[in-house]
Amino acid sequence: MSHASSSAALPSPAPSEALVSVQKVRHLYHKGGGSDLVVLDDVNMTLGGAEIVALLGRSGSGKSTLLRIIAGLLRPTEGEVRVAGRDVLGPADGVAMVFQSFALFPWLTVLENVELGLEAQGAPADERRRRALAAIDLIGLDGFESAYPKEISGGMRQRVGLARALVTHPQILLMDEPFSALDVLTAETLRTDLIDLWVEGRMPIKSILLVTHNIEEAVLMSDRILVFSSNPGRIAAEIKIDLPRPRDRDDPAFRALVDEIYARMTKRPPPQQTAAPREAGIPGVGIDMILPRVSTNTIAGLMEEIAAFDGKADLPDLAETTQMEIDELFPVAETLQLLRFAEMEAGDIRLTADGKAFVEMGTDARKQLFGRNLVAYAPLAQRIRRVLDERANHRAPKLRFQDGEDHMSEEAAEETMRTVINWARYGEVFAYDEASETLSLENPN
Repeated sequence: MSHASSSAALPSPAPSEALVSVQKVRHLYHKGGGSDLVVLDDVNMTLGGAEIVALLGRSGSGKSTLLRIIAGLLRPTEGEVRVAGRDVLGPADGVAMVFQSFALFPWLTVLENVELGLEAQGAPADERRRRALAAIDLIGLDGFESAYPKEISGGMRQRVGLARALVTHPQILLMDEPFSALDVLTAETLRTDLIDLWVEGRMPIKSILLVTHNIEEAVLMSDRILVFSSNPGRIAAEIKIDLPRPRDRDDPAFRALVDEIYARMTKRPPPQQTAAPREAGIPGVGIDMILPRVSTNTIAGLMEEIAAFDGKADLPDLAETTQMEIDELFPVAETLQLLRFAEMEAGDIRLTADGKAFVEMGTDARKQLFGRNLVAYAPLAQRIRRVLDERANHRAPKLRFQDGEDHMSEEAAEETMRTVINWARYGEVFAYDEASETLSLENPN
């Protein structure tokens, strides 16, 4: 497999007819005893010939669910999916998939793992071996045919997964975060090699649909990016990438696109008419707001990093400095915004007066400020504190406050409660006893 970039700046071939058509797809997960959880809602998209399309969004936005629906591994609750003009009613012909996990059989050699897809198609042994060896050579693993998965590196195992997908000569290659389990250098090498093969026309496929939460990866690889919003998953924006290949991360045009996507993904929604003035434009407010599992150490650390940028940082620069991807950076940044320690706008994050004060404070003063803002701006924390204040014994069972399951999954409700408890402990807002699952005020005023 070539490691050298193509010398000419070749544009991608023009997309032709739609290989994949997704129309009004909606998907629900049924919850026992509760309302259904809407994962995807009114999703419409196409994948043309000779193009790479990236589905970009946070974890939980339904990207991987959509990929499985297109592959025919999952039936949508509503809507229509067609591949090469045929309705997808089961595993789709002409579609191959590469997963985040390598999904190799440890008792089979590299060659045997790659042959599996052809064996399932009933190909003769000689043809299986010939095509598998050609695919192994194509992706740069010539000489490792007899090795077992445990004997090769993570990057090499992912190459085996890619060869296994390509050996069947599919029209469409679906990739579900294929580089996220690899270290940074290995991922970059494999990403570059894949693009080189694509530009050189050496891969036996027509188009690629890639799921990622890495903004730079999406800009580096794709011809179009579909940005997904969450809860439920919808396509919030489509961005065309007209940069010629090979692409340079340091090119001002590349950086401008990255900045634009950060700005779109952190843009505040329009104020709700029913929202209180102080909550207008803050995403996800309300008693049923899902809170991420973000530690107070991480919250404080990010404020200190922003302070090092003189109190205002460009999110792509902050991501590079902290080595955080959007699934790590965005939840912390949104927590700072929720608690009014920072504000996000147009891809930038700026410390508020409270954020700047927090950075300058000692430990005890930080806890007091954090606790004050937690009760003021996190509705669940505010509700718990109010109930504990009003009760004579200043105690209440945790179950008393877990009615968020009507609005979110059980896992999200539990995660939100655990987050509030951890934040409240740090801010000394209330205490929690694990054994009795009871919330209390240790020193009620």
